[in-house]
Amino acid sequence: MTQKPLHGIKVLDFTNVLAGPYCSMLLGNMGAEIIKVEKQGAGDDSRAFGPHVNGQSVYFMSINRGKKSIVCNTKTEAGRAMFKRLVEKVDLLVENLKPGALERMGLGYDTLKEINPKLVYVSVSGFGHSGPYSPRPAYDMIVQAMGGIISITGQPGGEPVRVGTSVGDIVAGMYGAFGAVNALYQRRKTGLGQKVDIAMFDCQLSILENAIAKYAATGNVPGPLGMRHASITPFQAFSTSDSRIIVACGNNALFRKLCGVLDIPALAEDARFNSNARRTENVDALAEILQEKFSLRATAEWLDTLISAGIPCGPINGVDKLFSDPQVAARNMLVEVDQPGMGAITVAGNPVKLSTVPPEEELPAGPAPAVGEHTQEILVDLLGYSEKEAREYLDAML
Repeated sequence: MTQKPLHGIKVLDFTNVLAGPYCSMLLGNMGAEIIKVEKQGAGDDSRAFGPHVNGQSVYFMSINRGKKSIVCNTKTEAGRAMFKRLVEKVDLLVENLKPGALERMGLGYDTLKEINPKLVYVSVSGFGHSGPYSPRPAYDMIVQAMGGIISITGQPGGEPVRVGTSVGDIVAGMYGAFGAVNALYQRRKTGLGQKVDIAMFDCQLSILENAIAKYAATGNVPGPLGMRHASITPFQAFSTSDSRIIVACGNNALFRKLCGVLDIPALAEDARFNSNARRTENVDALAEILQEKFSLRATAEWLDTLISAGIPCGPINGVDKLFSDPQVAARNMLVEVDQPGMGAITVAGNPVKLSTVPPEEELPAGPAPAVGEHTQEILVDLLGYSEKEAREYLDAML
């Protein structure tokens, strides 16, 4: 088995649903050992989210594979004491509770760093640990809306549209993992851990691309543009004779190539379209001309022609198409995980490809855990409980 970059790093995962579990999943993909703290009985709230196979949540399994699960009730004195013993043994703590929740339990960063000065404490919350919105609860759609991304998504003049995946949670989880690795790297130089404060709201602002710069420079409020880019033209969808195709020409050379393929070479020299700035100013007039050409042939034919000419393009795939896409297969981006009680379930692969890690080892080897499945193992092997003490702990939890 290959030793991944985070091999030997222990992560205490005190998270729920998506943003926090996604963060710890990324760390687990890179070799960290993830110890997931769950409440007795129901466990992580996402265990109740569908779809279910034989009573188990595919949602939960897809972002918690390879983790270990321990039950701990931090609302009790015994649970808090055990939690602190875990903190002594780990490198990282990831939590996604509302700011102040762990402090009220006596488990905030200022307390835990005294127990383990090397601890990297990653907190993922809706609005972070400072600012007037800090105490507010938040879900993905709330931060998508407040962070501006919904305002630039959808068709011009249409109703606001949520991005189709939970980017509020997922991007925060990615930044959480990025922050964790940076803090671990700095710890190598200082010997000390630190707190990493990740706000979902902040993360949404960070991915607005040029919308912030555009408003700051022009005073114009960006809005939804449907299937085209705000600053690059042509960079949009066109209807073909049977479906739609995306064509993206990021410079004049590509635009000239496109005009040649479409048998309208003179268009590249037209004063309205001979620079990206002019094409963007006259985007509707250009789109009308190009659309007339694209409507004459099917998407597959256009793809063959455009790809041969070196012009960036692609189809608009449904999720079903990904299961037969040769590029997806070549990059190991859909993999089967054998989950007890479910059988083989397909999940997304690991997009971080390391030359030292074989494709078959890119994901954690184990399945998602049952609630508290590893409690006794962790109590005995990591915390030094006797078998009797571990059984008594488990009996008290039931």
